[in-house]
Amino acid sequence: MKKILITGANSYIGTSFENYLKQWPDKYQVDTIDMIDGSWREKSFSGYDTVFHVSGIAHSDYGKIPEDKKALYYKVNTELTVETAKKAKADGVKQFIFMSSAIVYGDSAPIGKRKVITEETIPQPSNFYGDSKLQAEKGILPLQSNDFNVVIIRSPMIYGKGCKGNYQTLVKLALKLPIFPYVENERSMLYIGNLCEFVRLMIENNEHGVFWPQNNEYVNTSKLVKMIAEAHGKEIRLVKGFTWLLKIMSHFTGLVNKAFGNFCYSKSISEYVDSYRIASLNESLID
Repeated sequence: MKKILITGANSYIGTSFENYLKQWPDKYQVDTIDMIDGSWREKSFSGYDTVFHVSGIAHSDYGKIPEDKKALYYKVNTELTVETAKKAKADGVKQFIFMSSAIVYGDSAPIGKRKVITEETIPQPSNFYGDSKLQAEKGILPLQSNDFNVVIIRSPMIYGKGCKGNYQTLVKLALKLPIFPYVENERSMLYIGNLCEFVRLMIENNEHGVFWPQNNEYVNTSKLVKMIAEAHGKEIRLVKGFTWLLKIMSHFTGLVNKAFGNFCYSKSISEYVDSYRIASLNESLID
């Protein structure tokens, strides 16, 4: 039986993964630990095969961010990650899995321009959140050894039932608006069920290295909104002709390119020896 410790109690990814593994009660034992105060430092990680580190702060602020807020991101996303990984190794854990993010590659390309990430693409964060994730990666990768495997998952936007963030904004728009602008774009996304299976395979195969999981299909934001509406029994009409207006708006707010810009992983870097995509895009929206 594999013993797994998830850092970050009540997190969306951690809770989803714990629930996902319940279908194999004889194969996995899962515990969670809260990282908010320092009491976790007193707990021994000895006996765990894998520490799945999902604890962190997600970027949800726009505009001018106070320096003390930026420092908190580095304290939690970088320093806490490195400290946890070092403790895991010192306590004899065999594997450390870190949830990084595609944000280490910077912002989406503007409307009308492609941005395709390959294995050779050099990370270039455009903000403190992306940099805090990248610095964490740089801090834990040197810990890799024959007895301690480090896995870094640079996930694109994760979505699924109960998720928060940008996907929920699209859901609200899909359920309220009768029309929505049609814009040509491509984005990589990752259904939470597909992520859970991917992480399970990382543990089963005792993997190490950097990974870029994503759904089989690229997503067009406009079509996604329409698909979400249809999955909830609603109709929404996609209207062309708004691209020029959105391009103008993109100079005043980063939200436009975040929604309608282009950002995707090359499909080749997301392939794995075992299949981890348990649901297609259509199937995942019905969840």
